[in-house]
Amino acid sequence: MPVTSSITDLSAAVHLALLVLACGLATYVWRGLGVLLSGRFSANGEFFTWAGCVAYAMIAGLTVRILLMPTGTLAETPLWARLLGCAVALTAYFFCRRNLLVGIAVGFMTLVVALLALR
Repeated sequence: MPVTSSITDLSAAVHLALLVLACGLATYVWRGLGVLLSGRFSANGEFFTWAGCVAYAMIAGLTVRILLMPTGTLAETPLWARLLGCAVALTAYFFCRRNLLVGIAVGFMTLVVALLALR
């Protein structure tokens, strides 16, 4: 094995280790700040109520966009199949005590069955 190859491999490993360290540090800095500041804010305050409303609005908007204006492979599926999958997923979600995993799995399976029925 040539010497330059082992130096290059070592340099790549050091760069990778520094990248992982920097990512971990960035994550834990924000977590630490959250822990330090968490006692100073009320979770029931106006700001958190507003932030929750904005988050729900964004999720609703993205969901509608995915249903009505999909991209990629989902764009090749008919609208009725996407709407059917969404309706069945919501029904399963609420029927199973708001279990998100069940809702997503049932909605996915409904979409798959609907697409298989088209063939």
